[in-house]
Amino acid sequence: DVYKRQGLVMKKLCAAVLMSLAATAWAEAPAKYQSSCFACHSTGAAGAPRTGDAEAWAPRLEKGMDALVQSVKNGLGGMPPTGLCADCTDEEYKALIEYMAKPAG
Repeated sequence: DVYKRQGLVMKKLCAAVLMSLAATAWAEAPAKYQSSCFACHSTGAAGAPRTGDAEAWAPRLEKGMDALVQSVKNGLGGMPPTGLCADCTDEEYKALIEYMAKPAG
């Protein structure tokens, strides 16, 4: 049936486009984000503010970057000390926080 085949083709095309977008976003993410932050901040696991969720990040950013870096270094809530990036410098923590707090889109 022609309509059934067209629907299947459209589903495959949509899936390919979505996978391509996800792969692009993954490739653009900093390597340390991918290895240390992604697991929790991409899903909101353990109460972590999701990457790109400006509303969730706003009250945290109001505390100031130095306070956020200290929270990462000391651990907070479900996040362990160093946030799984034991070799990150304060500047790298700041860059990761800025990356995650940046509004999506």
